[in-house]
Amino acid sequence: ELQQRGLEPDIITYNALISACAKGGQLKKALELFAALKHRGLKSDRITYGTLISACARGDQCEKALELFDELQQRGLEPDVITYNTMISACA
Repeated sequence: ELQQRGLEPDIITYNALISACAKGGQLKKALELFAALKHRGLKSDRITYGTLISACARGDQCEKALELFDELQQRGLEPDVITYNTMISACA
């Protein structure tokens, strides 16, 4: 709808949408949004990755959570305590 009105979503918008999907147990949609933000050339941040890892935890997707955690670090972003706790939940 934003795009139909001529507005371009930014990283904050994407993070909010990904978070809503994560909370709603919609991992597939969250990952689609992540792919879309990458396609648009937006830079994901620690919040983006933490939210996606949380979505993986809710969906029992430990392997995907590990992939995202590795990608976070490869991009030069430092995991914080929240990220580590979410990883523990994802793979517990």
